[in-house]
Formats: sequence, structure tokens, C-alpha cells
Amino acid sequence: MDHSILISQIQALVPMDDEGTILQDASLLIRGNQIEALGPAEQLAQWVNRADEVIDGRNLLVLPGLVNTHHHMFQSLTRAMAQNDELFQWLHTLHPIWGGLRGEDVYISAKLAMAELLLSGCTTTSDHLYLFPNDVRLEDEIRAATEMGIRFHAARGAMSLGKSKGGLPPDHICEEEEAILQDMQRVIEAHHDADPYSMLRIVLAPCAPFTVTHDLMIEAAMLARSYGVSLHTHLAENDNDVQYSLEHFKMRPGEYVESLGWLGSDVWHAHCVKLDAAEIQLFARNHTGVCHCPVSNMRLASGIAPIRQMLDAKVAVGLGVDGTASNDSGNLLQETRQALLLQRVAGDPAGLSAREALTLATRGGADVLGREDIGRLAPSMAADIIAFRTDQVSFAGAQHDLLAGLVFSPPPGVTHSWVNGKPRVKDGILLDVDLPLLIEKHNQCAHRLIAAG
Repeated sequence: MDHSILISQIQALVPMDDEGTILQDASLLIRGNQIEALGPAEQLAQWVNRADEVIDGRNLLVLPGLVNTHHHMFQSLTRAMAQNDELFQWLHTLHPIWGGLRGEDVYISAKLAMAELLLSGCTTTSDHLYLFPNDVRLEDEIRAATEMGIRFHAARGAMSLGKSKGGLPPDHICEEEEAILQDMQRVIEAHHDADPYSMLRIVLAPCAPFTVTHDLMIEAAMLARSYGVSLHTHLAENDNDVQYSLEHFKMRPGEYVESLGWLGSDVWHAHCVKLDAAEIQLFARNHTGVCHCPVSNMRLASGIAPIRQMLDAKVAVGLGVDGTASNDSGNLLQETRQALLLQRVAGDPAGLSAREALTLATRGGADVLGREDIGRLAPSMAADIIAFRTDQVSFAGAQHDLLAGLVFSPPPGVTHSWVNGKPRVKDGILLDVDLPLLIEKHNQCAHRLIAAG
């Protein structure tokens, strides 16, 4: 029989269902990698003596694991650099440093980034790796995800349009497009798992319209759809990004991706800060997803993405921490808070509610990634579950509305976390990882990379 875990007499259980339910004095039963049952504690009382493991939930707030839909994990090696630059200048500063990346750097930085995510309540993450210098392979991140036990959507990115061809990145960190497409096909065939509860899926993700050609965008879309995998890229991130599109393609970013076939429920775009009303409606009609990265957008002075308008138009929106060199954190719970605040700073104190912000971080992210097995707590859903102690400082005074307390005043970290039914964080400690040693190795990689750059 599969291992069973009962979280018993939970103070507040938030399933993130359509009805906005919050269950008091509830219990939740995990069996194997799935949720078997949840409801009032008295209805599951028989499992107190039958479950293999019982967790006391009397001071816990329990929710679905958070979903991160955009990241560049290797950038944790260059945290807090290029501190006063907008996007394009920031890239000009960092591209030469990143050109020195090695496979070991990518592996160690991914493990560190995943640790940071897990400790903040994230249980599923995507990562957009678009640089493959030296011996770097997508497998460097896949190995890290397997060891960390996090659900992973590995996006095989690419840059092919160097400065000599009118693009932004230096030529020497770009790849030939034929080699890119061959490797994209290789990693799909080697690693993509489309089954329910899959721990690993592959995404095809040319970096951005200013770093790849028109042809590569089209070929990547055709390849992805022939295998049934998703597509991802950056879009409309700031005014310079839009201006590049107008000058080079004679179209706004939304019109350009429409011309490439990059719309649909199998596509999501990162940032989308500068989408106009017509582009938002275009995304809504075509069921195209958006990843909102509020902290990165603020850090790089890119602007405020029109998330309220997107949600009102029924666009699927998730959250992303973006790279740790433009955030400069990988804390998805803090990202949820900033999403709420940023929609209010323009003048509407009700621009985004606490539940809406948390929906972006759970169900919204699941929708963007095309997952029907995560983002909610219900029977037969994946057992991706997080819990926070409610008797800590951040919840003091917020016992009347614990969900709002979590978003408005996030605690330092998650208390418990299960991914696919397996514990990853217990009593605030990340399991099966020597975190001080990982940090030491990460700092060694960062020092070598920055010194060489």
C-alpha cells in the first residue's frame, strides 16, 4: 500500500476552489503522490489511527503548493549586479559574465535557486535556460531538480541573433539555429513526461524576439506542437522592447507573436508589461498565458503590467520570480505580496485582492503551465501541499483572516512542504540538502564566474 499521511485538525485549510472555501478544523489525507480526501476533521477522524503518519495541524494554515512560471536560475550567481540599469543595459553588462558559465555552475545555481523556492512554498517551477556556453546542457538543471525533489518544467531556451545580425547579445554566446532545433528535439525525446503527476516536462523557449530570428520562432513552434509540448518566451517587457519590435518587425509585440503562430493555450509569455488593450484581448481570445514578474519589473524600471485588465479579460496569468539577478530573490511568497501591492500603487486600493494574488501563485500558474493536476487541493489532485504555522509573528493580529495575513504579511518561510506526496520541508528545514555546503559551493562558482568576466 502507498504511504499515507494525515494532516489532522488543520486550523485553516484553503483548497483554492471556485467557491473560495476556507475550512476550519479540517483534515487532509495524502496517499502516495495524491490527495485522497479532505474535509471536516470529524469526517476523517478514523484515519488518526490508520494513517502511517499523522501531522498535528491545529496551528497550521494549509494551501496548495505555489507555482513559479518564469525563472533564470543561473542568474543566482550574479545576484545584486548591474544595480541601476534598465533591461537592455542590464543585459549588456551581464552577458559577458554569463558567457563563462559551465555545466557545474548551472547545476549548483539551479539547486540553490530551487532551495530558495522550496523554502518560500513553491512546489512546481519552470526555468528558462537560454545560454549554453562551454559544456552547459539542459541536463544540468534536470539533475538538480531530480535531487531537490521539485516538480519541474525545464524550458530549453536559445539565442541565435547576435549583434552582428542586429540582435542584442554578443555573437559568441549565440548558437546556430540548426543545432538549437536538434537539441530541442533531443531533450524532448529524452526527458519529456506528459503523464498526469509528471515531475518533469520540457518546454521550448527561444529567449526573446530581439535574440532569435523569425525563422527560429516558427520552427520551434512547429517542433513543439509536433510533440505536444509548451512554448515560452519574453514579450513586451519594457518600452525599448516594444520599440525594437516596431522598428524591426513593423508590428507591436502581440501582433508579431500572432504572425509567428505563438498564441494559444500551449503558449505563455513572460512579463507583458507593455501589452495594450488590443493585445490583451488578442491573448484572451486565443487563451494565451502570461507570467507576471512584479519585482523584476520594478527593479529594472520596466513598469506596471496591466494585470487587472488581463484578469478582467480572462487571460490566464501566473507569477514568476524571474532571474535572481533582476529580482534579486527567489521567494515566490514575497512575489505574491508584491503582485498585490503593485496593482494598487497606480491608485486603486482594490486593484488586486489577497485571494486573487494567491490565485495567481497557485491555480493561475497551473493554468499557464497547462497542468490540471496541481494548483488546488482536492481528491485525485497531486499532493503538492504547503503549511505555515499560524502562531508566529507575521500572523499576530491576522487570526481573523489567515489567508489575507499570509499575503499581506508573509512569514519568513514555509513550515512544511510536500511535493508529489514526499516531504521537502519539515519544521522549516529543507530536507535531504546540506544547505550551508550548497551555499559555499554556490559562492565559489559565483566568485570564479565574476572574476573571469
